[in-house]
Amino acid sequence: MDTQPASVEQVWAWLGEVPDPEIPVISVVDLGIVRDVRFDAGECVVTITPTYSGCPAMEVIAESVTGALQERGLHKVRLVTRLSPAWTTDWMSEAGKAALKGYGIAPPAQKAIDISSLQSWRTRHAEPEVACPHCGSQHTQLTSQFGSTPCKALYKCLDCREPFDYFKCH
Repeated sequence: MDTQPASVEQVWAWLGEVPDPEIPVISVVDLGIVRDVRFDAGECVVTITPTYSGCPAMEVIAESVTGALQERGLHKVRLVTRLSPAWTTDWMSEAGKAALKGYGIAPPAQKAIDISSLQSWRTRHAEPEVACPHCGSQHTQLTSQFGSTPCKALYKCLDCREPFDYFKCH
């Protein structure tokens, strides 16, 4: 039995310390996959949304979230997975984007909201301007649409010549 129930704010703070297993410098909260925290009849209910369907890290994330809360005395924890609306990089916090950049991963360079019907074909299909997380140069080039994980693309900086991952906007 819980000795003292935690507040929703406290649970959010604890979850803000749970790292993403693929990119440990960003928390699951800053990544934007924790959608909601609430208490229901003494049970802590955490709603999460995977970054994409079939994300292999979701099982580890679920175990990490549950474990972090149970270690802090919340023994009744239920995870709810919500698939709709789908996760988007727009849900990442500014702190999370800064952590990615500091880790050497370029954060998403644009919003994921689809306004393509309002843009010309050329604009819709242009590559985003991705800044190098090492030197800040905009003089970068896509090397591969597939980086170290499906969420990332591989770029290289044409100024400092360093390769880097880019967290794709989606």
